Amino acid sequence: MFDEDDLREIRSEREQWEEETLDPALSAHGERRERFATVSNHEVDRLYTPEDVADLDYDEDVGFPGEPPYTRGPYPTMYRGRTWTMRQFAGFGTAEETNERFHYLVEEGQTGLSTAFDMPSLMGLDSDDPMSLGEVGKEGVAVDTLRDMEVLFDGIDVGEVSTSFTINPSAIVIYAMYLALADKQGVPREQVRGTLQNDMLKEFIAQKEWVVPPGPSLDIVTDTIEYAVENTPKFYPVSVSGYHIREAGSTAAQELAFTLADGFAYVEAAAERGLDADQVGPLLSFFFNSHNSVLEEVAKFRAARRIYARVMEERFGATTDAAKRLKFHTQTAGQSLTAQQPLNNIIRVTLQAAAAVMGGTQSLHTNSYDEALALPSEEAVRIALRTQQIIAEESGLADTVDPLGGSYAVEALTDEMEAEAMAYIEEIEEIGDGSIRDGVLRGIEEGYFHREIQDAAYEYQSRVDEGEETVVGVNKYTTGNDEDDTELLHVSDEVADRQLERLDAVKEERDDERVRETLDALREAVRAGENTMPYVVDAVKAYATMGEIMQVFEAEHGSYTETVTLA
Repeated sequence: MFDEDDLREIRSEREQWEEETLDPALSAHGERRERFATVSNHEVDRLYTPEDVADLDYDEDVGFPGEPPYTRGPYPTMYRGRTWTMRQFAGFGTAEETNERFHYLVEEGQTGLSTAFDMPSLMGLDSDDPMSLGEVGKEGVAVDTLRDMEVLFDGIDVGEVSTSFTINPSAIVIYAMYLALADKQGVPREQVRGTLQNDMLKEFIAQKEWVVPPGPSLDIVTDTIEYAVENTPKFYPVSVSGYHIREAGSTAAQELAFTLADGFAYVEAAAERGLDADQVGPLLSFFFNSHNSVLEEVAKFRAARRIYARVMEERFGATTDAAKRLKFHTQTAGQSLTAQQPLNNIIRVTLQAAAAVMGGTQSLHTNSYDEALALPSEEAVRIALRTQQIIAEESGLADTVDPLGGSYAVEALTDEMEAEAMAYIEEIEEIGDGSIRDGVLRGIEEGYFHREIQDAAYEYQSRVDEGEETVVGVNKYTTGNDEDDTELLHVSDEVADRQLERLDAVKEERDDERVRETLDALREAVRAGENTMPYVVDAVKAYATMGEIMQVFEAEHGSYTETVTLA
């Protein structure tokens, strides 16, 4: 971008500026602190100049939107063509209550549905399981059988809406239920649109929800990928999630590296089924966190696209744009929300959402200001949605593609983020003796990821405790902390009673012999190493329960107990 003569002149002029302008200012006034760093503790320079991007090759490293390496965005017009999908998370209580919230959000302008499930559903347990006591409908919607899914989407045409499902160990069952619902509505499989989180690798790394061990879990995920390639070309069977890795305390670079490594592991696993990168790549989506350090987050998103495009082509042989084009959903940082002065969270979320937009996200969830206290209230959800709409319609950030592209700071930070993330990915590959898939699985078993995240989380909390990192309302500017009167959403204990009544009714009405036959067929498919998806679809259509289906997998693969040590 600049030749050597230009850089020498800039270097000389900078030295002159430092001597004549900067040094007197520092002597007279100093700076607010000795060291400036991002939330991830990545040091930020005082000033960036062309010297910091001297090695940047515009065509190879930046390029144009919609063209490799997609640094500036996956699509040519980006938000000038259509805005990102505004996909607010919703789910609580019974299917009826969540269905009502779905209709409300659609009426308020939301363009995609996103479903939160209660803890029993997440863990593959039925609402009448003793382990579910006190948890039914508390942090998301309870789904035991296809009947719940039918109620959840009552009045909603699944052929017209894109739906995201935040569920992991039991994701295969939810996917099967959604397809069974589409069949009942007469919607062709090839028209079904949505995303299944279904990222089990990150569960063992960060979120800690599982039913069977890592290896079999990866096999089940690969079943859904293989099935989606053949049956639901508009449905993303895996949303590779860095969000929870960041929420566990990782740095931005660790979030990026570990997420992409998990994604590449799924590509390798699918390759063992005979699926090439051009088949799998278009059906992978990603899910990132957007935290408070705006420039770091923008750099992370830009670096993510660049790394993905290069690795998919160079390592996995992807040839199509669809396979090399990384697409991702973003959620603002839950860990940044504070119970103190909760209205401050509206400002935090706005900055984080703006970073996601400037970084080129394809869909976005903005957290509600009261989520550090309870499930979000209707008012808080509306403000969170309005935040996105104001950014889209009033800020101007959606009017130009990659608005921070070309900034010396952002380009330099993008390069640094790429280098740090690639170093991690290469280390994971070494752990797996040349296989990213094996490196991820061994890294889980050996505690590699856990130690890296633990160290980063400890470092951040230490900086907060020592006052090096300011959290407004927590360790600084605390006036008003005792004045909160936020009205919270409360989920009635009667929810569990209503859910259990429906589950009992389904069990009473269904054909038990048909249920037994489908579960036996699923068991034989697991033992034979067949793709289990068709058998799970048959089971849910017979109204087998979530718990009954997941018990088959657990009985055949065994359960899992984490044994890693962090010291």
